[in-house]
Amino acid sequence: MLHRPPPIATLRALEAAARHLNFTNAAEELCVTQSAVSHQIRHLEDLWGLKLFDRPPRGLVLTRNGQALAPVVRNFFDHLSETLETLNSEVKRDPLRLDTLQSFAVKWLVPRLNGFHNEFPDIDLWISTHDELINFSTDNVDVAIRLGEGSYPGLHSTLLLKEYVFPVCSPAFLEKVGMPASPINILELPLLLRLGDPAHPNWEDWFAKVGQKGVVVVEGPRFPDTNMALQAAMDGQGIALARSAHVCEDLKSGKLVKLFDVDYPSNVFYYIVCPSGTENTPKISSVRKWLLEAAKSAQAEYDKISGHVAA
Repeated sequence: MLHRPPPIATLRALEAAARHLNFTNAAEELCVTQSAVSHQIRHLEDLWGLKLFDRPPRGLVLTRNGQALAPVVRNFFDHLSETLETLNSEVKRDPLRLDTLQSFAVKWLVPRLNGFHNEFPDIDLWISTHDELINFSTDNVDVAIRLGEGSYPGLHSTLLLKEYVFPVCSPAFLEKVGMPASPINILELPLLLRLGDPAHPNWEDWFAKVGQKGVVVVEGPRFPDTNMALQAAMDGQGIALARSAHVCEDLKSGKLVKLFDVDYPSNVFYYIVCPSGTENTPKISSVRKWLLEAAKSAQAEYDKISGHVAA
């Protein structure tokens, strides 16, 4: 048989009375009269059709029914209190919502987040990823990291990170095929191609930069995501055209090898973007400062690994 939920006041009376085994002490704790507590307990007993307390001349004694139900009610209040405390704590932690490209988040941002959490323990960073530009007026985002030319009407943008483009492959692949004698010779090897946005650097751009204009690369597996092409390169499937922000750690660990001492600045860079007027609000200012410091360290690390001297 189903019972409708009892009033919350009756459950509080039961929990307090079961703990004190005394209506008077329970009433003092709940700031009500002793008769009010007694009335609430009788209401529960009538509602459930169960006797909860025996009332000998001195004190109270929980019946078998009361002994079974009192812990359930106590757990309910404990769990309710813990849940409310957790929710209130989450609200106070002041989340910051950051959106960026998935490939950049995976290869550059996420591996560095321990530093952010250590410096700003009171800010929860909530990350979302989109390849297309988000709309700050309709999307629930505070700040974004975007790959582009830096012009975003109505938005404040700060240059975060310049990128350099160069071919990479796995050490095992290089050992198998041997180091190409010159950049043009890598056309004889499997090249891993990118699909999609023409703003991303491509092989034709790289060949033009190394003095081989007019080269058109049409053969080779194609990948919609930079990380997929890099993973294929690490697996020994061919040579990928890498951007420095994505491969610094892989070069450092030896998973990938840079071919030739030739790289060139990408035609697009990473920018921190937020609505104009919000860039100096405390939490956005904090994340911007941390990102810029992390980018400066990352650039210095890449320069050291590659022997590149930043312009």
